Amino acid sequence: MFKNNKYPKTLLLSAAIGSVGLGLSFQASADQYSDAAKKWINEKFDDSTLTKEEQMKEMEWFIQAAEQFRGMDINVVSETIATHEYESNVLAKAFSEITGINLTHTLIQEGDVIEKLQTQMQSGRNIYDGWVNDSDLIGTHFRYGKVMPVEDIMNGEGKDLTLPTLDLEDFIGLDFTTGPDGKLYQLPDQQFANLYWFRADWFERADLKKQFKDIYGYELGVPVNWSAYEDIAEFFSVHVKEIDGKRVYGHMDYGKKDPSLGWRFTDAWFSMAGAGDKGLPNGLPVDEWGIRVDECHPVGSSVSRGGATNGPAAVYATTKYVDWLEKYAPPEAQGMTFSEAGPVPAQGAIAQQIFWYTAFTASMIKDGLPVVNEDGTPKWRMAPSPRGPYWEEGMKLGYQDVGSWTFMKSTPQKRRLAAWLYAQFTVSKTVSLEKTIAGLTPIRESDINSEQMTEMAPQLGGLVEFYRSPARVQWSPTGTNVPDYPKLAQLWWQYIAQAASGEATPQKALDGLAEAQDRIMERLERANVQETCGPKLNEPRDPQYWLNQPGAPKAKLSNEKPKGKTVPYQELLKTWEEARES
Repeated sequence: MFKNNKYPKTLLLSAAIGSVGLGLSFQASADQYSDAAKKWINEKFDDSTLTKEEQMKEMEWFIQAAEQFRGMDINVVSETIATHEYESNVLAKAFSEITGINLTHTLIQEGDVIEKLQTQMQSGRNIYDGWVNDSDLIGTHFRYGKVMPVEDIMNGEGKDLTLPTLDLEDFIGLDFTTGPDGKLYQLPDQQFANLYWFRADWFERADLKKQFKDIYGYELGVPVNWSAYEDIAEFFSVHVKEIDGKRVYGHMDYGKKDPSLGWRFTDAWFSMAGAGDKGLPNGLPVDEWGIRVDECHPVGSSVSRGGATNGPAAVYATTKYVDWLEKYAPPEAQGMTFSEAGPVPAQGAIAQQIFWYTAFTASMIKDGLPVVNEDGTPKWRMAPSPRGPYWEEGMKLGYQDVGSWTFMKSTPQKRRLAAWLYAQFTVSKTVSLEKTIAGLTPIRESDINSEQMTEMAPQLGGLVEFYRSPARVQWSPTGTNVPDYPKLAQLWWQYIAQAASGEATPQKALDGLAEAQDRIMERLERANVQETCGPKLNEPRDPQYWLNQPGAPKAKLSNEKPKGKTVPYQELLKTWEEARES
């Protein structure tokens, strides 16, 4: 048999034995990943809208899809919030064990994510293989052509690597990650809203309700408009002053000159006042930043160019921010940043906050806090934000942060596809409900409507009710009118700080901001650096021309403080429920 063979009989025999061993090792390898999947499903991914069998089937798909990438070291990045900590500490490890891909999920500050993303966009050097990047950059990604749209991955290079049970129709935020061309650019990974927060226990006290009605002539309740919010802020800060021997305040905010002061405004403050146009998820032709587009081309943010960044509604919104911070918030709030101000309501001295992120929910329900009852239920509730006098039905009412998986064309294809597998893993139905419970930033309709979330609802102060409500669609991220989010966003905190500190009037500060935004858009237009739908600025003209046109920019109202209007919280929930059932 081995006659005339140049290899010794013993070597061929060992090779034959080795090939059998190789087959056994393949089997052992497959068993290793399946065993890992079973372990994670049984021990860590217990809460899911899928059955155990369906979870295992989903994981078996990942095991097979990952075969060509095994042994690769893949790096992804996101900002530091509870949901991403869960991904970094739990899901990255699970994915590595189940697929054999060595996945590192790095956490850095949001500003650093944007800075590094810009660097990769400009240099073409691959820094990370996948990014969880706010959908606020959708206008940037759509125009520069540096991002590989998720839709192109799914229909092209990643067609065979797209999870059959991904179920895009189950996602609640796809409108926010879709460009003007109708294409899906990013895949939502987590989202949270900016809502109204209040001490429900104080609002229900008979003595406080009577005192409020005696002074203001209407019921203490959830404010529907800014007039009522202002009255309630004054009531607690000026008239009540103390509850149970402790100084209390009717408002909380922050005012330090810091990049986070920009988010305080770009996260839809002007839209809450009513500065933009009607349209969901964002106003058209003028959005909540005050930027006007003609078709898809930004044409200006100054009123003189048809924008609304320095229009009467924006000036009103900025004036109220400054006044309320000075009159009704704790004195130290003026020197605080976003991260410093965030924990203050949980300390028990704040009656309400108009600008409060649901991402704080988990930190507001810990046992022993002054705002938590002995049975673990919160003393507080969240509700829809009140709206300013310029607001009209059909407009967005607030902000929603949607951290979304984003992939760069400059990332080598094989690395991008391996990262695409991890991205899908983090939003798969096998793990998404556990992730929602951990970070309280839901992305799937099925998770929101799950039995588990129904059971948790009494502990979450209205979060579940909000996300199940039809009102949810009025909260949206920055939209596609903003042509270069990183360049424009950094202007806001510098100019708003002038108003916050008293260095400039709100009008003067916003005039400067609008002009600065127009200058950047002019530079983008001259350089012709955006592949599609770049700025084409209108020539300046008499602002009154634009103020006389329908929609935004809107002319100054003769009365910016109509009568305050409130609604009982339970009545609000009832209207939501009725709307869901209809």
